[in-house]
This record gives sequence, C-alpha cells and structure tokens, in this order.
Amino acid sequence: MDMKTHQHHSGNLPAAPTSPTDLKDPVCGMTVTRQSPHRLAHEGRPYYFCSAKCQGKFAANPLQYLAPAPPVDTTPAAAGTIYTCPMHPEIRQDHPGNCPKCGMTLEPLLPELEEGENKELLDFQRRFWWTLPLTAVVTFLAMFGHQLHWFETATQTWIELVLSLPIVLWAGWPFFSRGWQSVVNRSPNMWTLIGLGTGAAFVYSVVATVAPQVFPVSFISMGRVAVYFEAAAVIISLTLLGQVLELKARSQTSAAIKSLLGLAPKTARRIRADGSEEDVPLTHVHVGDLLRVRPGEKVPVDGVVLEGGSAVDESMLTGEPIPVSKRVGDKVIGATLNTSGALVMRSERVGAATMLAQIVQMVAQAQRSRAPMQRMADVVAGYFVITVVGIALLTLFGWGLFGPEPRWVFGLINAVAVLIIACPCALGLATPMSIMVATGRGATQGVLFRDAAAIENMRKIDTLIIDKTGTLTEGRPAFDRAVPAPGFDADEVLRLAASLDQGSEHPLAETIVRAARERGMTLDKPENFDSGSGIGVRGQVAGRQLALGNTTLMAQVGVSVVPLVSQAEALRAEGASVMHLAVDGQLMGLLAVSDPIKQSTPEALATLKAAGLRIVMATGDGLTTARAVAARLGIDEVHGEVKPADKLLLVERLQKEGRVVAMAGDGINDAPALAKADVGVAMGTGTDVAMNSAQITLVKGDLRGIAIARALSEATVGNMKQNLLFAFLYNALGIPIAAGVLYPVTGWLLSPLIAALAMSLSSVSVIGNALRLRRSRI
Repeated sequence: MDMKTHQHHSGNLPAAPTSPTDLKDPVCGMTVTRQSPHRLAHEGRPYYFCSAKCQGKFAANPLQYLAPAPPVDTTPAAAGTIYTCPMHPEIRQDHPGNCPKCGMTLEPLLPELEEGENKELLDFQRRFWWTLPLTAVVTFLAMFGHQLHWFETATQTWIELVLSLPIVLWAGWPFFSRGWQSVVNRSPNMWTLIGLGTGAAFVYSVVATVAPQVFPVSFISMGRVAVYFEAAAVIISLTLLGQVLELKARSQTSAAIKSLLGLAPKTARRIRADGSEEDVPLTHVHVGDLLRVRPGEKVPVDGVVLEGGSAVDESMLTGEPIPVSKRVGDKVIGATLNTSGALVMRSERVGAATMLAQIVQMVAQAQRSRAPMQRMADVVAGYFVITVVGIALLTLFGWGLFGPEPRWVFGLINAVAVLIIACPCALGLATPMSIMVATGRGATQGVLFRDAAAIENMRKIDTLIIDKTGTLTEGRPAFDRAVPAPGFDADEVLRLAASLDQGSEHPLAETIVRAARERGMTLDKPENFDSGSGIGVRGQVAGRQLALGNTTLMAQVGVSVVPLVSQAEALRAEGASVMHLAVDGQLMGLLAVSDPIKQSTPEALATLKAAGLRIVMATGDGLTTARAVAARLGIDEVHGEVKPADKLLLVERLQKEGRVVAMAGDGINDAPALAKADVGVAMGTGTDVAMNSAQITLVKGDLRGIAIARALSEATVGNMKQNLLFAFLYNALGIPIAAGVLYPVTGWLLSPLIAALAMSLSSVSVIGNALRLRRSRI
C-alpha cells in the first residue's frame, strides 16, 4: 500500500446536522448517518452519535457541545506594504524609496490590484515634460546660436546657464540624490556615473561662464570658452525619458500577479443558521461557513460541496480548458467559475490559506528570487562602476596630454560620454525581468515555480522519478473488496480497517472509510494512531492492536502474509492496491482498492519520453501492482514497496550516476525525495508538506505541467542569455567608442547626447526582450 500519509486536521464542529450529507457527532466530530442507533433529541432537534459513550457525554451537558465556537478570521492582519528592489531582492523596507545598492526605485513586494498610478512615474513624467522645452531651447542655441548671431557670445552663454539651472537642479535632482547615496552607501552604481558625468559637464560650464579667464587659450572655441550646458540638459532629459519607459515596462512584469489578484470575487453568499442568506464581503467569510454559489458566480473560497452539482471552470488557476464536474463531497477552489448548477459548499480555507492566495505568494516569491546565472553579472557589476570611472579618467588625461587641440575639451567631453554610456542597469536587469515574466506566464498555465533556480534547472533534467498514487493515478481510488483470512469475516475486516484509517487523510484510507460508511458500519475511534512509516498505519481500535499496510509493514510487525499470498497477487495483477490487516499480531485479511490512471498521464509521459527523459516509477505499492500500472503506461523501470528513505536513496543513487533528477510526488512520504532531487515537482492536489518541499507545484496535479515547465525553462534561460549577451556587448562596444578609440582611424567621436540616449534605451531593450516571453509559444 502506497501510504502517502497526511497530517490530520480537525476543523470547527457544527452545532447540529446541517444537511443529510453532513451529519456529524457533535461530541467527537465524526461523520455519522441517520441509521445510527445512538440518537438523542434536544430542544426539538435530533442529534446523532457514533457511540453510546458520545451520546452519554452529550446528554450530561448539551450546551458544552452546542455552543458555537467564535468565528476565527484567518485573513492576515493588514500589514504595511513591504517594498523591495528588482535587482537586489534582499533589500526590504516598509516605505517607498530607492535601493541603497543600485539606486533603483523600490516597488511593492506584492502588487496591489488597485494601487493607482505610480507616484514616481508621475513625478518623472512631470519633470521630463516641464523641462523638455528648456532642453530644446538650450540645445538649439548651442548648435545654431553662433550661426544666427541672435545674442552676443557671452550673453548666449549666460542664457544657456539660466535655462539649464531648472533642468539640472530640479529635473535632475533625483539623479544627483541617488548618486550621492551611492557614495554614502559605498555602493557605486549607474547613478554615480550619471551624477559624475552631468555634474562635471555642468560645473565646468558654470565656471567657464562665470570665470572664463581661469582657462587657458586652448579651451576657447568659436569666440568663447567651450561650454556644455546642452550636454548636461540633454543627458538629464533623456535619462528621465529612459526612466519613464523603464517604469512603464517594469509595471507590466507584475501583470500576472495583478490578474491573479483580480480573480477573487469581492463577496460571498453566506447561509445563516436559520436558513436565511446574506451577501458578505469575502474578508468576513470564516472556516466552516455554509456558502451558496449560483450559476455564473465565482466560488468564493476553497471548500467542499455539500449540496448540488455543477461543472466548474478552473482554467484561470490550472490552465485546464474543460470545466470539471463537481458533486457532493468534491473539493472546489476559490476564484474558479461555477458554470451551470447551483452549489452549497462549506468553506475550508479562507484568506491567506486559499489556493489562490498561496499561488500569488509563490509567484511573488519566485519573482523576487535570484537566478544562478545572475551571479556572473553581479560579479561584473561589482567592479563595473570603479572600472568605468578609471576609464573616464584615462580618457580625460589621454586626450588632454596626447590629443589634438582643443585637447582638454575633447578629453572632458569624451570622459563625460564614457560615464554616461556605461549602463550597469542593463546587466542588473538581464535576468530579474525574464524571471518575473516567466513566473507569471507559468502561473497562468498551472505551473508554479518557487524560485529562479527552479526555472533555470528544469531544462537540465534528464531523469524523472514519479510516484504512483495521486501522481500517475487519480488519487481518488474505488474500494474493490475485502478478503478475509480463514476464520474471519470480510465485513469485520473492512470495519476494523476503516476504523483505523479514520486517522489518515491518504486517498486510499479515505476510500476504505467511505466504503464502510456507505455500508452503514459503525466505526470505532482509533487511538495511538501512527502514520509516520510511509508504508502503512498502526494504532489501537477497541483495545486491539491493528496494523494496516503493505507486506513490508507486515514483516516489521512479524505477521506472515502467506495464507493470502495467491489472492493478493491475483488482485495486484489486475492493477489493484492491496493492504494487509493484522490484528493483535495475526493476519486478519486484506483489502483491495483500485485507483484509475489520470486521463492526461499517457499523453504527458509520451511527451516527456519524446523529450529524452528517463522515466522511473517509485511507489510504496506492491511490486506486482506497480508493474501492472507501469506496463499500461510503458514505464520500464519500476520500484515497488519503497519507503520514504528508499525514494531518497534512489534519488541519491541516480545523482551519483551523473543524472540530473526531478522527483514528482504528492504525499508526506515523498517530501524527503522532493527536497533532495535537483528539481522537486509537487502535485497541487497533494499535501502541504509535499508542496513546501518542492521547487515546482503543478496546481492541477497534471503531469503535462512538467513538459510545460521544461519548455518554459528553456525559453526563459534562452531569454536571459540574450539579455546578458546584449548587456555585455553594449558596454563592451559602447565604452571604448565613447572613449574615442575609433577617432584615429575614422575621426568618429561619440557625443554625450547620443551616449545618454543609448544608455536609456539599453535598459528598456532588456525589459522589452523579457516581455516577449509573455507571447512566446510554450
């Protein structure tokens, strides 16, 4: 038996039966039927109990069990927004500002659906548009003023100074502020370079205007000491334009999270205890509330269907285009769309605990993680600014000492061009932008990446270990039969096994419990329940010591399975899972449960095999059952009756062989292997423990998601390489050209104006290339 044991959760108990499908013992919370012989009327209402013991407790003090528990609001407390840097996710603070490392504008860790206009974007737009006319006038005067002779040379210089003052001191103030902060924080960055470049050009020009006599004759050009107010003005205007374009582009990278946030309905229709209904805000829904979902409405929170039936469109979260049929007892996911029938559901997860909230958190966390590929860029960026300042100084003195006249003017302008064209931001944004877009794209297709490393590593996978129950199969098995050992009764085998399995949430256990209750059997409460082995469960029922599991568990407790070995093998050959029941050290019988293969599994495996992956099945089920399922799916390598430790050893053995291993599973017993694998893939339909151990979660539990994740990984890594290559080439070519290395051969010099435009467009180009992932075919 592949016992993927789950942690046992107890919810709030209803005060009284609420519907024929939801009868619970008000004392212990166990589900009971109207056929239970233990019943009692209180204040005109019938109550049903699992045993005489619970009935006696209720009769002694009914109010103790009928007083409703105060509702618990599990929505998170409204905390202040946390701001972080796209390039340095370790930077976090509770207020807006700039990154102390790179100077980039901090943005909310989790974007809000209705966050309004970006204040900094509005500020930069205002600074840009208000000073653009001044920049245009200054540039026109600098280029054509000496030809038009509108003003005296000295007068024109003073006009350029006056017009440049608001551009540099007001429009450019945020850049100088960031540049100063980079010096204070000892973290030189792009703003250090822009501050030095524009500051040098502007201060030199002011001195040349106010005290031209301090400069030698070689600085005089066209009747005046050459000034470069237009260079400072144009650099600031173009940098502002670049920042506006970058902020707009960056806002699009969080579009996926905003679309997810927009899926949740604003209200829910709650059914009161007296049967009346009310519309309440979603934040007022508590665990255990009864909710009505009418056709065309969204399911408000995660829960279980109590009444009705419908087809629910889950495509917005799982990527599955076909609506899924839901009936009594089925789980529903918040934010999915009820298409046809009316449903009554009980809420089970609200607020931050819902699947939608967890998806949003997971996507946000992945978007802020750092890809291993980024480390190379980080190392380069760490020395980048100091190197660029050094090159600028070499350019200044190289031209000043050895260049043609006016040598120092050439040296100054070329040094400014070097400072301006260098763009560490293009390097810094190369991978974070690709990661942000890719994680959002994956979320819309039901694939959640925990971090950037998972995206980068998924394409390297060459071996996939797959668990059986809940991964290859539906995980919603059907009870087949109970086979008693000689001298025992089949019904008693089922009743005792179901009594013990009440402590487990494993799919096979739920099937056995459901089968016993459908047959009207009275179940005893298990005590000293233990499900930690991963190969079965143990406990006491009515004073008897029970063990239920596979042959490995039977061997551990010293029970021989020989009396029923032929029956067990025959059932396994049919693909059924077989569990042995031992009572007080003696084999009492076995139970057979069949679990149908998911419809999507054959297609998913065919796609993965075609991609060259080695497929390995590892299951706690019997080897015969595992081989029967593997034969139907074309899986050649099978490991049966494996414990959690065995799955871990299998992963380690394959890794020592040089394999890059992915592990796909959904239970607690898969968690160690999921954590050890190069990439762990958890089924979203499985346990929280499995999902917390994995790097990738498939929301729908559909193995086709692995193929999607692998394709997205390849596309994303390709995109990151393109961005890094562009950033390196841009700086490797731009800086030497700005320094004037081509001048002796071609006579070309790069104007600081062109350098500023190139610098601004470089970051925007990197972001634009990353956004192509949203439209790429996966």
